[in-house]
Amino acid sequence: MTPDLAVRPRAGTGPPAGLGRLRTTRSRPSPVLLLLAAAVVALVATPVVFIVTELLAQPDGSVWQAFWRPRTQTLTLNTIALVVTVTTGTLLIGLPTAYLIARTDLAWRRGWQVLTALPLAVPSYVAGFAWVSLTPVRGFWGSVIVITLVSSPYVTLPVTAALLRADTDAEAVARTLGAGPLRAFWSATLPQIAPAAGAGALLVALYTLGEFGAVAIMRFPALTWSIQTAFGGTFNRSLALVLCLILVALALVVVVLERAVRRRDTGHGRVRVDEAAARARLGPGGQLLAAGALTGLCFAAIGVPVVTMTIRAVQSVAERELEAARLAEAAATTVLLGLGGAVLAALLALPIGILSARHRARTVGALETATYLGHGLPGIVLGLSMVYLALLLLPSLYQTLWVLVLAYGILFVPKAAGSVRTAVGQVPLELEDVARSLGRSPVRVWTAVTARLAWPGIAAGALLVALTVMKELPATLLLRPTGTDTLATRLWQLTDIAAYGAAAPYAIVLVVIASVPAFLLSRRLGTS
Repeated sequence: MTPDLAVRPRAGTGPPAGLGRLRTTRSRPSPVLLLLAAAVVALVATPVVFIVTELLAQPDGSVWQAFWRPRTQTLTLNTIALVVTVTTGTLLIGLPTAYLIARTDLAWRRGWQVLTALPLAVPSYVAGFAWVSLTPVRGFWGSVIVITLVSSPYVTLPVTAALLRADTDAEAVARTLGAGPLRAFWSATLPQIAPAAGAGALLVALYTLGEFGAVAIMRFPALTWSIQTAFGGTFNRSLALVLCLILVALALVVVVLERAVRRRDTGHGRVRVDEAAARARLGPGGQLLAAGALTGLCFAAIGVPVVTMTIRAVQSVAERELEAARLAEAAATTVLLGLGGAVLAALLALPIGILSARHRARTVGALETATYLGHGLPGIVLGLSMVYLALLLLPSLYQTLWVLVLAYGILFVPKAAGSVRTAVGQVPLELEDVARSLGRSPVRVWTAVTARLAWPGIAAGALLVALTVMKELPATLLLRPTGTDTLATRLWQLTDIAAYGAAAPYAIVLVVIASVPAFLLSRRLGTS
């Protein structure tokens, strides 16, 4: 469910010129890859198995009663409304932003390219605290504003990459036939970027389904917050499990929509040779208007949280509330877990991504779809399932960082798998066939040819996972070893007791650390 994080090939790394449209799919999936992918799916399906097992163990009638409660239906409708509104908002922000960066002569394009990606580094709960402390917005619209602002780069980044590699010849022909700029773009370019926009928007939808921090801060009754309350506060287990099952069903709908959008990808798009000639001129007035709009967007998404937390951090230093040693330890743990989760997610995603890039079989499609279901669940459900699995199979791993890294790998496999799929799909099969004809084994062909060309896209997916792991909260709260804190968990602990001054340094350091992968991601996916 991750947007197609396509990376523009560098000079000399693409397929040889003059070969025309090259094959990127094979007919028969590798049995070894199928077996590895099935093992990954079995691991990723752990939360769903946990939910079903626990549901079957509930008293007779309790599950049915919980399902038909009016409150359950209200929570479901609230969540659907939130997902639809946020997804629409990210499209309304992401598409124009990507067009300004990729297809106009916007001044300081590279700077805007980085700034519009940096909201990925701002955790939703940090942005939520900032907006709550400065404005009266709460509830539904408060949640919409915060989640839309921090997740809009999920649309901006892939659409920018798609626009940069889109074929502009058809649009030029439409203009010569008398079509205006908007009509030419609508008929010729929009079909080329629609799969990227759709994949990004659907990732936003899945992210919103599992969002906990922002809706809890805004006190909006969505499924995730209610699940946390049912498991932790009232401990209404039947209700919590039913709500989890509803989230799984909604995640499945999102997955099906993503696959439908991807099937409409007609394979358009080649990297343009003369990018400057294809950029629209904005003029002085347009430059001023565009700069003003982007400045407002970046201030709302980045400036408000950073300024608010900086002011509180200064107050905490003045009041001697700064926990310097504990802050440094939490920062080191956050970086370590981010790298570990990114590496594991990328490794788990390799068989799924390679199969989905090279084969269109229904078996492959089913395996790929199954890996996405756990990503729509709240972190507390994944955490409980991992506790269950660790105590059942390997009790010695319980309360260790290994279980936490494994949870991150399971949770964020989809983010890495989409990048692997796109990167491998851009490597022509002819190059692999040539290497095989020279007597190299499949493993040697992968390391020498496919992986060598696909690694930038795979690395982009790993960066996205590392960025997300650093901000992850619910699963980390449940699975972290006793006495171990990340920046996110310590921040949440302090804000939960209204120690906002002491929490502010953790928020600032978290945003700064998360900005590194966000910056690298924007540079890798953006303009050259």
